Amino acid sequence: MLSRTADHLFWMARYTERAENTARMLDVNVQTSMLPQSDAENAQGWRALLGISELQYAFDQKYQSLEGREVIDFMVRDPGNSSSIVACLTAARENARAVRGTLTTEVWEIQNQTWLDMQRRLKSDLLETDPSKFFEWVKYRSHLSRGVTLGTMLRDEAVHFIRLGTFLERADNTARILDVKYHGGAPEAQEGMSQRDFYYWGAMLRSVSGFEIYRKVYRDVITPARIAELLMLRGDMPRSLLACMDEVVQNLHEVRNDVSADTERFAGRLRAELQFGKIDDILKAGLHDTLTRFLADIYELGNRVSRDFLVPLAA
Repeated sequence: MLSRTADHLFWMARYTERAENTARMLDVNVQTSMLPQSDAENAQGWRALLGISELQYAFDQKYQSLEGREVIDFMVRDPGNSSSIVACLTAARENARAVRGTLTTEVWEIQNQTWLDMQRRLKSDLLETDPSKFFEWVKYRSHLSRGVTLGTMLRDEAVHFIRLGTFLERADNTARILDVKYHGGAPEAQEGMSQRDFYYWGAMLRSVSGFEIYRKVYRDVITPARIAELLMLRGDMPRSLLACMDEVVQNLHEVRNDVSADTERFAGRLRAELQFGKIDDILKAGLHDTLTRFLADIYELGNRVSRDFLVPLAA
């Protein structure tokens, strides 16, 4: 496969997944912002979201104050924010259009229709009146894109590059969603959870489609340590870091070439650390520090994939 074609497929998948995960993170904050809290606590939650998304500086350059509605507008429809949902879904469509001949008709139509529907929804007042409904729509379109891809495309290199992009992005975003709670030096563990903390963690589990899974696996009260274990070390949890790295390693193996051995070893090491890790050791070392290192490693892995398979990064 031509590296340029692989590049478009890889980034089509990454941008689609990024839009979904941005919607997931925003939905957590929308739900928790409705809990009883001070204005300072509410602002801290939105600032943490911007910080873990690496958007604090860009936001501050545009807005004089920090309000939830401004953060939502910035992260959903601001074309100047390359990580906004609008920018991501537009980029996904443009990458799909560039390799239209490689995709099935159904996959292309999903990407194109998502972009068209997004324009109509943003012209309405849905984002202002019911932002959670808009975020559910973003998640649904991402699910639909993945399902149609697996249901209609030949399982060749094209699908492997799409899956590689999807799970690299998902690993990055699962780590960010989990780290929002700890961004800015918040305590790693508490003697007991407040009612607000309980609702926060419940909302976060729902944001990664993990609430029912948590109840099935642990059958007990929600605790931060078990949530961290579920989202990091459980290979049977679809959005966990380990599950994502399993997929990354598998798809790297399917597209391996003469120069990718070091990248495969790097990915294999990341998976092994999760596969054989223990949550007690992670919490002892510091969850925030562990997630920060993982995010740096995922960024490096993405650069290695670009170097070995895709269009080289501009100097």
